[in-house]
Amino acid sequence: MEKISITHMSNAHSDWLRGLDFYKEEITILKNRLTQVAGKNSHPEVMKQVEHYENQFEIQSENIHKLKHDIKSNIKITATEAKVSTAGYIDGVLLSHHFNLGQKFETEQKTVQELRQEFNQFAAEYM
Repeated sequence: MEKISITHMSNAHSDWLRGLDFYKEEITILKNRLTQVAGKNSHPEVMKQVEHYENQFEIQSENIHKLKHDIKSNIKITATEAKVSTAGYIDGVLLSHHFNLGQKFETEQKTVQELRQEFNQFAAEYM
């Protein structure tokens, strides 16, 4: 049976939360740039793209919020398990949930990076 150190799991949780905080802040910066683009351009095609990016930023902000909540819940469960485990390792369902959270974080990270790149190309064209 596969298992993971509670310390490793805790470090991963911390890394993910810091990463999500960074991406949340980055989305705020991108929203501000989007406001600048919208202020300088009123062409219907540009405004259609502005609306698209507004929606994408909101979706990613919500995804970040939900993932942070899931990670914090997992931290609480891990802490409870750590009190019970004398070996300092987690296995079973909690381990599976940890790996799923890691995959969700990587997906969110990739999505935000792609969105940022796409938006920066758009903003460069219309700024």
